Amino acid sequence: MTWSDLTRNWGDWFKRMQTRFPNLDDSAMPFLKQDRGRFEAYLAQTHDLTIDKAREELEDFLFVEAMQLEVDDLRVRA
Repeated sequence: MTWSDLTRNWGDWFKRMQTRFPNLDDSAMPFLKQDRGRFEAYLAQTHDLTIDKAREELEDFLFVEAMQLEVDDLRVRA
């Protein structure tokens, strides 16, 4: 899954991101979803991470969610 995939369905994905990143504030999200770099900086600040670690955590989130989508798709086809 890519950042573009995530931002296309921001409302749905934001709730899932809050599960992983509980310090995300709803009010900041409309501005942050437009710029991945700003989102990563915000994630780093609100979760006491370095920018590199925040980027890594976001990549991990996108990867895990992509894998879950594939598993869900396989279940539907079975």
